[in-house]
Amino acid sequence: MARVKVGSAREEGVGGVGVTAVFGAVADCYASARPDYPPQLYATLTDLAGRDLDAARVVDVGAGTGIAARQMRDLGAQVVAVEPSAGMLAKLAGTSPGVGVVRGDGNALPLRDDCADFITYAQAWHWTDPHRAVPEYRRVLGRGGSFAAWWNLTAREAPWEVAQEERLMAACPDYRAGRDKYPGSRGDADPTALWLGQPAQIAEFTWSRRVALNVHLANLNSKSYVAVLGHHGVGQFLATERAMLLAQFPDGVVTEAYRTVLAVVRR
Repeated sequence: MARVKVGSAREEGVGGVGVTAVFGAVADCYASARPDYPPQLYATLTDLAGRDLDAARVVDVGAGTGIAARQMRDLGAQVVAVEPSAGMLAKLAGTSPGVGVVRGDGNALPLRDDCADFITYAQAWHWTDPHRAVPEYRRVLGRGGSFAAWWNLTAREAPWEVAQEERLMAACPDYRAGRDKYPGSRGDADPTALWLGQPAQIAEFTWSRRVALNVHLANLNSKSYVAVLGHHGVGQFLATERAMLLAQFPDGVVTEAYRTVLAVVRR
């Protein structure tokens, strides 16, 4: 697929800093440390959508460094990735052969009408303005197509996970607001509210991964509410986390637990 660059994307504020700039600055951490999405996600997506990804036209919005875009490409989809951050887009383009690349965001998709079988937002729908993004995805999505949004939500159930969240809330002014944008992140939110009353099918499942401490710390560094602290603040926070986690995990391996939430709207 051809790589296309269009205009410049609108930046949404995160702690007074454009979110595209924040994520662009941590693109390497994002690419190396963010988790993939489990295979069960895509199996559930196709079940709820009523069609396979193989040969489907997929627009992956807020594609980041291409984690979901590459997974769907490998399942046979024809994927166009839309991403507002130039830094993230450069990383995506350099590591995702076969994926089309377009600069833009979900509030004003630079794509023609009725051109997609799936429009997906992997870890990205909460960055949109639903009042603008819903009409846009409906415009671009072909008849019979499906909208899908999903999130890997960090579990906060084990004592060390609860303690880490307390440190995040103390160190990161934007942590609570960022966390609460995720549907069901505290187990009490109705994710269907995000698509303005559109009937959504919701699926949830849990999984985990074991990673080296350095990967876990880089994953934290890739979070907007940590990255916005700036070089000195990030360094201080990660140094504290390293010390606390080495006491908990002396072998230097951390088990990260996740709850994945998937919402699908069929047109």
